[in-house]
Amino acid sequence: MAPKSRSYQISATPVIVFGHLLFIAVTTLVLVWLLKFREGLAFESANKFKIFNLHPLLMVIGFILMAGEAIMAYKSTPSRRDIQVQKAVHLTLQTIALGCGIFGIVVIFKFHNETNMPDMVTLHSWLGMITICLFGLQYLLGFFSYVFPGAESYSRAAYLPWHTFGGLLIFFLAICTAEMGLLQKFLSLFLIRSQEALIVNFIGLLLFLFAVAVALTVVLPRY
Repeated sequence: MAPKSRSYQISATPVIVFGHLLFIAVTTLVLVWLLKFREGLAFESANKFKIFNLHPLLMVIGFILMAGEAIMAYKSTPSRRDIQVQKAVHLTLQTIALGCGIFGIVVIFKFHNETNMPDMVTLHSWLGMITICLFGLQYLLGFFSYVFPGAESYSRAAYLPWHTFGGLLIFFLAICTAEMGLLQKFLSLFLIRSQEALIVNFIGLLLFLFAVAVALTVVLPRY
């Protein structure tokens, strides 16, 4: 019997390239939005909106995009056969993402405190806190299982599918939270038929496509 055609199958490589391009596109749009259309960035300023603007910068670029790149690292790292190099890249990017996520939460609490606004009143804020807490828990479980002190090989193998599933679940929760945050900002600024409205909408659209690319990278073979 002739072997079945495999022509319909694709490798993760073109999807990884697409994901990297989306990373660049989203980063560019976020910077243009915050630096050109908003008031800029600052941790200490009389203009409190400059403080707020650090939140989307850190959560979109620092948290979501870095976390997505960390998930893709096992397929995108040039060192194809050295699992330790892939693990180091994955851990480094996840550490950066966690740090940016925590700092992003600190910034938004600082903004609310200095503008006398209540904390944790929207679904966006609830999901955001859940996301960062789950991400931190996932990070600790992964670190103690695979880095130090490291679990037994059979335990690591048994936990790996759950680690992968949990990582994707948390990543998509972060995407959903970001989309809600963009919509919340869009409505609060009354952005209608303007350049800024297009930029905010395209950030949301490209974030969704980035999430799809990350998921496909996980399920597709490297070659």
